Amino acid sequence: MRPDPGPATVAVVTDSTAYLPPEVARSAGVTVVPLAVVVDGVPGREGVDVMPDQVARALAARRGTVTTSRPAPADFLAAYRRLLDGGAAGVVSVHLSARLSGTFESARIAAAELDGGVAVVDSGTIGMGLGFAALAGCGHGDLATAQAAVTAAARRGTVLFYVDTLEHLRRGGRIGAASALVGTALSVKPILHVAGGEIVVRDRVRTAGRALARLVDLAVEAAGESTVDIAVHHLAAPARADELAGLLAGRLGDRLGTRYQSQVGAAVGAHVGPGMLSAIVQRRAG
Repeated sequence: MRPDPGPATVAVVTDSTAYLPPEVARSAGVTVVPLAVVVDGVPGREGVDVMPDQVARALAARRGTVTTSRPAPADFLAAYRRLLDGGAAGVVSVHLSARLSGTFESARIAAAELDGGVAVVDSGTIGMGLGFAALAGCGHGDLATAQAAVTAAARRGTVLFYVDTLEHLRRGGRIGAASALVGTALSVKPILHVAGGEIVVRDRVRTAGRALARLVDLAVEAAGESTVDIAVHHLAAPARADELAGLLAGRLGDRLGTRYQSQVGAAVGAHVGPGMLSAIVQRRAG
């Protein structure tokens, strides 16, 4: 006799800018659709063909060119059909902020090709802010509940980051020219965050060392009295990431739940440049 497979659950799809550790995505059953990245004229898929170190080297050389583009709607459509045909109760597809990428629009176009069964969510965030939202959608038995869980989780997250220069964000159109000037005046080092789906300046400091301390202060402030999960991202700055993770753990103490640490992928790396350091704080529900 074949075992009872149990009730069907909603499948979760996200994109590669969630930067979920691969083992976490596999264990949770999250399907990741990669963005496209072109390094020095050679196209590839983020996390599959193009890795963060390649982008960091190209940007550091100053001669290389790195561009990114959203997945094609056909990529999402193939994932949705595979999951629904495999018995999923529905699909919740959650993606980086629509103000930063056309990825959400590609997913929406793909979902419109199907006769229901897919809910597409603009998380309004990026990195593990998106990753935590995707994880919150796992294990639900109906689509409305999964969509509500994803949306609520996205709102509980805070994404903070530091970059050595705002030039990459300015050239890629991810931050306005006026904001970019903040990072050039008097060698000010900006602390950025994602607000309203956009990248904006959160604070300003004078040195990279002070930026690290300020990231910790702002992350602890975002946590408040809640139990939180955190993620630390970096690009070509593993030692600084280790230091940041250790400082956060020390300050948060028993309020700290799960901790993740990873290098950002090529799609985000192309816009932030080597030296980027990020703290993502996810307040738990309840």
